[in-house]
Amino acid sequence: MKRLVLLVLAGLLAITGTASATGLPRVINGYGETLHPEGVAWDPTRQAFLVSSIVRGTISVVGPDGKARTLVNDPALTQPLGVHVDARRNRVLTAYSQGLGIFELSTGRTLHLAKFGKAPNDLAIDWFGNAYVTDPPGDTIYKVDVNGTVTPFVTDKRLAGAAYGMNGVVWHPAGFLLVVHYENGKLFKVTRNTVTEVAIAKPLVGGDGLAFQRDGSLVVVTNKLGVPGEDAVTVLRPRSLWASAVVTRHTQTPISAPTTAAVTPYGTYVVHGRLDWLFNEQKLSNEFFLSRI
Repeated sequence: MKRLVLLVLAGLLAITGTASATGLPRVINGYGETLHPEGVAWDPTRQAFLVSSIVRGTISVVGPDGKARTLVNDPALTQPLGVHVDARRNRVLTAYSQGLGIFELSTGRTLHLAKFGKAPNDLAIDWFGNAYVTDPPGDTIYKVDVNGTVTPFVTDKRLAGAAYGMNGVVWHPAGFLLVVHYENGKLFKVTRNTVTEVAIAKPLVGGDGLAFQRDGSLVVVTNKLGVPGEDAVTVLRPRSLWASAVVTRHTQTPISAPTTAAVTPYGTYVVHGRLDWLFNEQKLSNEFFLSRI
């Protein structure tokens, strides 16, 4: 009987593995008029991606066909960047130029627009629905509770940069944050009272987006939009609960200017929003890409 159960489980895992590998195209060719998405998240309720538009100030749904369909369209939402789905509470959240926008996931209706910081960039959410928001021009990570109340979570000069400091952020179930510094490539472990540097072999210069995969490894997306970095994806595995980390994979991206990643049941996808065209060439584009690592 035990052998039979093991064989059945093995079969289910094999089926799941096949579905995960083929459930979405390896590369989704996205289309949306001058969207230039910087942030991406997986929406399990729709089995689709959500992307933020730095130009349009919207959040759109993107399926396997690549067509962007507007979900959030609030005129007060300017330059949304990092986006996160909180399906448990029917919310989608995005860091934007003036703070944090919180919207109803099912309808796109505005719930809160919390204003704070200098230029908020990315966010992570804990078990209780609290959001932790990075503010790259400053030295403070902010906490926003489910009611939209804002408080400073931690302030540390190491989080700041000459122009652009802390960027991507993720929340670990053990109760701490991991934050990557865009300019110097350092990775920090952050609690309310402490900020400690994670020992890694090589700085992740241009570190933009972070995402935890299901096996506990960390995806770090780097680019060279504002620093002499590398358009690449690096996967880290922790040692001693993120006192240090080792690189298990490092791949240059075939498409330029990746910004962050979303973990899906079908693999981890990186967004390329043609931001190099927008920032460096002052040229608009209707195309973007979601590529599986």
